Amino acid sequence: MESRDISVIRNDEQSRYEAQVEYSNVGHLDFEDLGDALMLTHTEIQAEAEGEGYGTELVRGALDDIREQGKLVVPQCSFVAAFIDKNPEYRELVHPNQRGQLGMDTRG
Repeated sequence: MESRDISVIRNDEQSRYEAQVEYSNVGHLDFEDLGDALMLTHTEIQAEAEGEGYGTELVRGALDDIREQGKLVVPQCSFVAAFIDKNPEYRELVHPNQRGQLGMDTRG
């Protein structure tokens, strides 16, 4: 499988992160801005791009951007929640009120 570079771009006008490969949009992650946190509501990858790892890279890029903004996340999308569960380096981004629902330590 040939590896292609993916760019993750925050589109504030449409309240979503977009995954682009060779200037084509291959997917998006919708969010709702809650002020101190972003509620991540839905991840969608175009059918022809599924199975290429773009969803994982989209979520990773979005979480990295959110970390840089100094915000927290409220993962309502099951794909995002599963990604955070498998990648513990992102767990501190989860809003403390949501950690118990995800089976995470609520103390930090």
